[in-house]
Amino acid sequence: MNQPVAAQYLRREFPAPLLDELKAILGSARVSTTAAVREHHGHDESHFQDALPDAVVFPETTEEVAAVVKACAARRFPIIPYGTGTSLEGHILAIHGGVTVDLSRMNHVLAVHADDLDAVVQAGVTRKALNAHIKDTGLFFPIDPGADASIGGMSATRASGTAAVRYGTMKENVLALTVVLADGRIIKTGRRTKKSSAGYDLTRLFVGSEGTLGIITEVTVKLYPQPEAMSAAVCRFPTMVDAANTVIQTIQLGVPIARADFVDPLTVRALNAHSKTTLEELPTVFFEFHGTEAGVKEQAETVQAIAGEHGAQAFQWAVKPEERSKLWQARHDAYFACLQLQPGCRIVSTDVCVPISRLAECLAETERDIRESGRLVPVLGHIGDGNFHLCIIVDPNSPSDIEAAEAMNERLVHRAIAMEGTCTGEHGVGFGKIAFMNEEHGDAIEIMRTLKFSLDPHNLMNPGKVIAA
Repeated sequence: MNQPVAAQYLRREFPAPLLDELKAILGSARVSTTAAVREHHGHDESHFQDALPDAVVFPETTEEVAAVVKACAARRFPIIPYGTGTSLEGHILAIHGGVTVDLSRMNHVLAVHADDLDAVVQAGVTRKALNAHIKDTGLFFPIDPGADASIGGMSATRASGTAAVRYGTMKENVLALTVVLADGRIIKTGRRTKKSSAGYDLTRLFVGSEGTLGIITEVTVKLYPQPEAMSAAVCRFPTMVDAANTVIQTIQLGVPIARADFVDPLTVRALNAHSKTTLEELPTVFFEFHGTEAGVKEQAETVQAIAGEHGAQAFQWAVKPEERSKLWQARHDAYFACLQLQPGCRIVSTDVCVPISRLAECLAETERDIRESGRLVPVLGHIGDGNFHLCIIVDPNSPSDIEAAEAMNERLVHRAIAMEGTCTGEHGVGFGKIAFMNEEHGDAIEIMRTLKFSLDPHNLMNPGKVIAA
């Protein structure tokens, strides 16, 4: 398996007195240096080589996080925040060594303000746990990246997912944060109000910062009323471009679809084998509609008519909750289903995003690249907002295989940026996408670097991620 980009950096020697200080803060039971715990926290869902921390701590309050950070800062020792470990760009790998701060015990919903449509949660609360907690309020939290990620981790990576086409990303759905800075100071960004003109928008600065500016410990998120009616449909198309053009036209006409996700024939094959579905192996779009009974019916009829103009086959409807759940669970299982296409493989996962008007063109050029490569590469994505993924299947023990996959990813990123898109629509930068930051941001990268070292002058907060030192 390939070496992380930043693995050339020297790991800092673990100061022995620091371990005693951490145990004094948290107690011995919540500080671990065992191999099994370090290994668990030293890898994510990416294809990158594992990079283990020197120690793992399990705080339960913001104040404990602050005390841990102060102890590490005094010793100039790296700090890596950890949510659930589902990241795909090496975000939580301890490429410089360091102390991993596992926030999973900070898993309490602190307040639900149903009348104001918001909730305050500790960073370790997962999206499923939050929705279970508020299920009797008539509200729900819509951001759904597939994995049952933590709200803190989703904020740190500016996550989105299948419902972003209607409800937006974490950027639009975080109202306020509590953050521990690199020197241990605790700050609160934002208020529960829906808008404010008071000062710099620090909330947006930390949303998407991937733990490089501070550790998010509490999050205030927007909630939404559960829709009166929901329906889902599966629609098959002759080509990927036909599927993309259907979604493009739907968006341009202002149809408020809740989800529009695409899978190619190879992904359909994987889903059928893994999730026991019986979908025809053709380019397929999963749609979901939210609203009133009449509104959902009108949306669905409009989309069905548009799809018919692009050669689509008849919709396969899923109206009952259990049918919709099975349908979307199959879509969420796509990553793991694709892993089964070649036993023992790993996946180099991409996540470019382009303006919706360029989506069909980008998909067509990418499909040609895949065909010419002769590689096994499923394609899927949230095409309702121009975001799609390649699941480039590789032999983890073959450097040449991984090199070829990374070259395909690089071509895809260059293609997306040339179309005024981005190198990452939702996975984040980690260290996997650092090489593309200058191309995408130009001189603005120096402003990011200035912000980083203003808040973290000793480069202790998740070093080697987002900004090259």
